[in-house]
Amino acid sequence: MKQILILFSILTFAFSGRASQILIPMDETQTNHLRAYGIAYYLLENEIVIEWLLNYRGGSFLTLHSTGIEEELLLRGVSYEIIANGQASAIKNMIADPEKNMETVQLEKAPKIAVYTPGGMMPWDDAVTLVLEYAEIPYDKIYDSAVVMGMLPEYDWLHLHHEDFTGQYGKFYSRYRNYPWYREQVADLEASAAGLGFNKVSEMKLAVATNIKNFVIGGGFLFTMCSGTDSFDIALAAHKTDICESMYDGDPAHQNCQNELDFMNTFAFRDFTLEQDPLVYEYSNIDGTDKRNAYVDERTGAITDKFTLFDFSAKWDIVPTMLTQCHTDVVNGFMGQTTDFRTEFIKPNVLILGETKQYGTARYIHGEMGQGTWTFYGGHDPEDYRHIVGDPPTDLDLHPNSPGYRLILNNILFPAAKKKKRET
Repeated sequence: MKQILILFSILTFAFSGRASQILIPMDETQTNHLRAYGIAYYLLENEIVIEWLLNYRGGSFLTLHSTGIEEELLLRGVSYEIIANGQASAIKNMIADPEKNMETVQLEKAPKIAVYTPGGMMPWDDAVTLVLEYAEIPYDKIYDSAVVMGMLPEYDWLHLHHEDFTGQYGKFYSRYRNYPWYREQVADLEASAAGLGFNKVSEMKLAVATNIKNFVIGGGFLFTMCSGTDSFDIALAAHKTDICESMYDGDPAHQNCQNELDFMNTFAFRDFTLEQDPLVYEYSNIDGTDKRNAYVDERTGAITDKFTLFDFSAKWDIVPTMLTQCHTDVVNGFMGQTTDFRTEFIKPNVLILGETKQYGTARYIHGEMGQGTWTFYGGHDPEDYRHIVGDPPTDLDLHPNSPGYRLILNNILFPAAKKKKRET
């Protein structure tokens, strides 16, 4: 019924001779960048075409005017401007100028979203689920059994919650092995692996990672952050060996496991060295967390750890331009179990979208796999620099214009432009 009312109000304006459009600016004038993405998704859900104006005022959105859409914008606290059709045409003509690094992308269909996350409560939150709920973008939760049983093709876009695909339980053993949540996690995963016919959790996680890889090859869109990035690739690289010590799977790791890694099987990384000490809170030397020491200015308290977004050609490099839309080119850094990626271990065909120059690391990377794409984003929470186990979730009402969270939501809308992307 709501969809019918919105369409009726659009038609009413169109035939009344007062046709106009709504511009949702995404520059510094926007009061709530994050919920603006939720509006874009809401319009797509209701089969209303929306245009993404890449590099125009921070990556603004344009759609036909209706009272129903205007009411929704007001309800969600999102800034907007009503402009005449002539003004909208002038903007799009300016964007089409070959001398302007801008492009108009039509968003066509709301992607169906899944988040790979455990059902029980973990003592950490996930930035993606936080921002999806804040922006009011719907998603389904799935976990190991759903992936192993072949449910991924039902979705367009998949996010991997803070996860360890190597079967080492996040390498939390040294510090947290006696905590109830850790013991419960181990018991739940072992029961799940046995129920699905696997001898070890590491074998189940490898099957999950392999199914996710096949999902991407078949045309799916993958997005992941923090340890869901490097642990995923490490699991794929270790498909012919055992890298887990006895406290994780009951038997020792293969003595020659480092040399048995298969870097041809990974998405992003190659030639890395495993951290084989089971008591060290690190998977490999891919991660650049240990490069950070003085990340806060002692005088001002400002974060000095920054990363810079690359500037792409909007007319020729549409995909990376979509993924880097923001109202600033310099974004505050934030740590995680995997904070960012040492560039010497990134495959040459991988596109770096954002880098931390002072550390020589990549924060935000992207690539293609078969018919699909993947994006890895280092760090845990863009608005909590050193988020640790047990910290409370970030209150996004305090960060409605977060550049770091905007990058997550760019990935949500990216699949909506899939058809246009392949036609250009």
